[in-house]
Amino acid sequence: MSLSETTPAPQTSCLADRPIKPLPSDRLERIEAWGMNTAALAYVFRPSTLEGVQEVFALARSHGRKVCLRGMGRSYGDAALLAENICLDLTRMNRILDWNPHTGRITVEPGATIGDIWRYAIGDGWWPPVVSGTMYVSLGGGAAMNIHGKNNWKVGPIGEHILEFDLLLPTGEIVTCSSERHSDLFYAAIGGFGMLGCFTRLTLQLKRVYSGLLEVDAFSTQNFEDIVEQFERRMDSYDYLVGWIDCFATGRHLGRGLVHAARYLAPGEDPIPAQTLRVENQELPDTLMGIIPKSVMWRCMKPFANNLGMRLVNWARFTAGNTIGNHKRVRQSHAAFAFLLDYVPNWKWAYKPGCLIQYQSFIPAEQAARCFADQLTLCQQMGIVPWLGVFKRHRRDRFLMTHSVDGYSLALDIPMYPHTRARVWALAKQLNQLVLEAGGRFYFAKDSTLDPDTARAYLGEETIARFVKLKRECDPEGLLQSALSRRLFPTLYE
Repeated sequence: MSLSETTPAPQTSCLADRPIKPLPSDRLERIEAWGMNTAALAYVFRPSTLEGVQEVFALARSHGRKVCLRGMGRSYGDAALLAENICLDLTRMNRILDWNPHTGRITVEPGATIGDIWRYAIGDGWWPPVVSGTMYVSLGGGAAMNIHGKNNWKVGPIGEHILEFDLLLPTGEIVTCSSERHSDLFYAAIGGFGMLGCFTRLTLQLKRVYSGLLEVDAFSTQNFEDIVEQFERRMDSYDYLVGWIDCFATGRHLGRGLVHAARYLAPGEDPIPAQTLRVENQELPDTLMGIIPKSVMWRCMKPFANNLGMRLVNWARFTAGNTIGNHKRVRQSHAAFAFLLDYVPNWKWAYKPGCLIQYQSFIPAEQAARCFADQLTLCQQMGIVPWLGVFKRHRRDRFLMTHSVDGYSLALDIPMYPHTRARVWALAKQLNQLVLEAGGRFYFAKDSTLDPDTARAYLGEETIARFVKLKRECDPEGLLQSALSRRLFPTLYE
């Protein structure tokens, strides 16, 4: 089996007794995980209306197939894959349905992206309250994974800012949910990785901003204990905090890094807000230093895409930040600060002919420094050092399948090649044990390696039982499935 192909998915669930009929061969496409670590052949349908989604559900049922929901396909692993079944691609359902510039409430279809939303609203002085590291995430996909940002400890995940949504159930019923109306379904569908229904309309409360700029402070930290201490001291003073970790550092510098802390500008601090809030003054540059086109920048990264090169890059970045950028203050646009992953389009291609997994764990505050140090030590001992580490602060939330803790997360970009795949999975299994021992949790949008026992250990039997009950009420035939749901929650289809 090749590195990037999944085996055909087994035909399970209550629809299994129906004959599987052929679907149009021209719908068959190869769909790849964003981390390039797995892929599947699926029949792709791209409806542009609610009626079109209903037709796809009916088609799947009549042909004995399952349906996997897909937004922009930014999950690193197999959350939006299902071999030999139907992929329901919602990217054409991207319309802005309603906008109130006085209240900051926006209603969109599920395929509208974070980029679509901020571009539409920023001229009126509003910004999405929670954004991921890339603007190319659909709101439907973001809700299904309950994405978080660099301000999670302060404002929570995206789900806390969704006022209501319409959910099309596989039964054909459309349910309007909010925190007060059908609240059990509201708190389960958000973060429910697309297993309970298809979002068809979502209303989001945006954040009022008085400038297109943020005030950003940069400072260095020497190890995990130091970065935790620095975050704790600054949580009340800033609106965003994010740390970059040098995963190659060892000894007393294990976990050293650079932190960027940002705050919104108050009314009057920006002398020209009408200018800084214009879309064209938020857009990321098309070139590096005005010379190198962004479309080829990943090729410039390619010579460094190896352990020696990334060790040098990490050392150079920390050294420059520690000497030149330490305690430096600048003003930066919202988009420039938020969407670091979009500066280099297709940066992941630098990993080819390999791929990557992103291993992200969430650890309670009192255990975080020790657990993350143990994780990096284990990676170094096994000779699989992450090329990038990102550090964030979090808080607990009310969502049923939540990944959040009152603590910290560390996201590790781990390179992988055909000959290292088994070692990476063995490493992940040991990392999982460290996380569970520390009372930690995991995130479906990033996961590629978890197993049912690990999922059950951190979520708990009661939580999974509640989710299974809702699944059987909303989708009694088990129409909605994914490679991730089959891998982690086989009880959904028993």
